Amino acid sequence: MRNFIITVDGKQYEVGVEEVGGAEAPKAVPIATQAPVAAPAPATNANGTKVLSPFPGLIKNVLVQNGTKVKKDQPILVLEAMKMDNDITAPCDGVVTVNVVKGANVESDAVLAVIS
Repeated sequence: MRNFIITVDGKQYEVGVEEVGGAEAPKAVPIATQAPVAAPAPATNANGTKVLSPFPGLIKNVLVQNGTKVKKDQPILVLEAMKMDNDITAPCDGVVTVNVVKGANVESDAVLAVIS
Protein backbone atom coordinates (compact mmCIF):
# COMPACT_ATOMS: atom_id res chain seq x y z
CA MET A 1 0.00 0.00 0.00
CA ARG A 2 1.15 3.55 -0.76
CA ASN A 3 0.02 6.48 1.36
CA PHE A 4 -0.76 9.90 -0.11
CA ILE A 5 -1.91 13.23 1.28
CA ILE A 6 -4.43 15.03 -0.90
CA THR A 7 -6.16 18.39 -0.46
CA VAL A 8 -9.83 18.85 -1.36
CA ASP A 9 -11.56 22.20 -0.76
CA GLY A 10 -8.80 23.24 1.62
CA LYS A 11 -8.99 20.08 3.77
CA GLN A 12 -6.16 17.58 3.74
CA TYR A 13 -6.86 13.85 3.70
CA GLU A 14 -4.43 10.99 4.13
CA VAL A 15 -5.37 8.07 1.89
CA GLY A 16 -3.89 4.68 1.27
CA VAL A 17 -3.92 3.17 -2.21
CA GLU A 18 -3.58 -0.57 -2.61
CA GLU A 19 -2.70 -2.58 -5.65
CA VAL A 20 -5.48 -4.27 -7.63
CA GLY A 21 -6.53 -7.45 -5.85
CA GLY A 22 -5.49 -6.15 -2.42
CA ALA A 23 -7.73 -5.69 0.60
CA GLU A 24 -10.29 -2.86 0.75
CA ALA A 25 -8.64 0.55 0.97
CA PRO A 26 -9.25 2.56 4.14
CA LYS A 27 -11.66 5.51 4.02
CA ALA A 28 -10.27 9.05 3.71
CA VAL A 29 -9.84 10.69 7.10
CA PRO A 30 -9.22 14.42 7.60
CA ILE A 31 -5.84 15.21 9.15
CA ALA A 32 -4.77 18.26 11.10
CA THR A 33 -3.95 21.22 8.89
CA GLN A 34 -2.45 24.62 9.38
CA ALA A 35 -4.65 27.69 9.18
CA PRO A 36 -4.83 29.20 5.69
CA VAL A 37 -2.13 31.74 4.91
CA ALA A 38 -3.39 35.23 4.13
CA ALA A 39 -2.75 36.49 0.63
CA PRO A 40 0.13 38.94 0.36
CA ALA A 41 -0.71 42.63 0.43
CA PRO A 42 -1.41 44.11 -3.00
CA ALA A 43 1.54 45.68 -4.78
CA THR A 44 1.57 49.45 -4.44
CA ASN A 45 3.65 52.12 -6.11
CA ALA A 46 3.39 55.76 -7.14
CA ASN A 47 0.81 54.78 -9.78
CA GLY A 48 -1.54 53.09 -7.28
CA THR A 49 -2.40 49.63 -6.02
CA LYS A 50 -2.20 46.85 -8.60
CA VAL A 51 -4.95 44.23 -8.71
CA LEU A 52 -3.22 41.00 -9.78
CA SER A 53 -4.79 37.85 -11.16
CA PRO A 54 -4.64 35.12 -8.49
CA PHE A 55 -4.56 32.39 -11.17
CA PRO A 56 -4.85 31.95 -14.94
CA GLY A 57 -8.33 32.30 -16.39
CA LEU A 58 -10.79 34.09 -18.65
CA ILE A 59 -12.15 37.56 -17.94
CA LYS A 60 -15.85 36.76 -17.97
CA ASN A 61 -17.11 40.21 -17.05
CA VAL A 62 -15.81 43.69 -16.25
CA LEU A 63 -18.10 45.18 -13.59
CA VAL A 64 -16.72 48.75 -13.50
CA GLN A 65 -15.55 51.31 -16.03
CA ASN A 66 -12.30 53.27 -16.02
CA GLY A 67 -12.55 56.22 -13.64
CA THR A 68 -15.15 54.58 -11.39
CA LYS A 69 -14.72 55.21 -7.66
CA VAL A 70 -14.67 51.87 -5.86
CA LYS A 71 -14.73 50.81 -2.21
CA LYS A 72 -12.53 48.16 -0.62
CA ASP A 73 -13.90 44.63 -1.30
CA GLN A 74 -16.21 45.84 -4.09
CA PRO A 75 -16.28 43.34 -7.00
CA ILE A 76 -14.64 44.86 -10.07
CA LEU A 77 -14.15 41.84 -12.38
CA VAL A 78 -15.32 38.26 -12.80
CA LEU A 79 -12.52 35.78 -13.57
CA GLU A 80 -13.53 32.32 -14.76
CA ALA A 81 -11.16 29.49 -13.93
CA MET A 82 -11.92 25.78 -14.14
CA LYS A 83 -15.60 26.52 -14.96
CA MET A 84 -16.02 28.60 -11.78
CA ASP A 85 -16.72 32.34 -11.62
CA ASN A 86 -14.50 34.20 -9.16
CA ASP A 87 -15.18 37.80 -8.13
CA ILE A 88 -12.03 39.90 -8.15
CA THR A 89 -12.49 42.66 -5.60
CA ALA A 90 -10.87 46.03 -4.97
CA PRO A 91 -8.13 45.74 -2.33
CA CYS A 92 -8.67 49.39 -1.29
CA ASP A 93 -10.81 52.48 -1.89
CA GLY A 94 -9.95 54.59 -4.91
CA VAL A 95 -10.44 55.24 -8.61
CA VAL A 96 -10.04 52.19 -10.84
CA THR A 97 -8.23 51.85 -14.16
CA VAL A 98 -9.05 48.50 -15.78
CA ASN A 99 -6.26 46.88 -17.82
CA VAL A 100 -8.23 43.97 -19.32
CA VAL A 101 -11.31 43.45 -21.47
CA LYS A 102 -14.13 40.92 -21.35
CA GLY A 103 -13.07 37.70 -23.09
CA ALA A 104 -9.34 38.14 -22.47
CA ASN A 105 -7.28 35.22 -21.19
CA VAL A 106 -4.91 36.16 -18.37
CA GLU A 107 -2.04 34.43 -16.58
CA SER A 108 -1.30 34.36 -12.87
CA ASP A 109 -0.05 37.69 -11.51
CA ALA A 110 -1.26 39.63 -14.59
CA VAL A 111 -2.18 43.22 -13.71
CA LEU A 112 -5.98 43.30 -14.08
CA ALA A 113 -6.50 46.83 -12.80
CA VAL A 114 -4.85 49.64 -10.86
CA ILE A 115 -6.57 51.56 -8.08
CA SER A 116 -5.25 55.03 -7.25
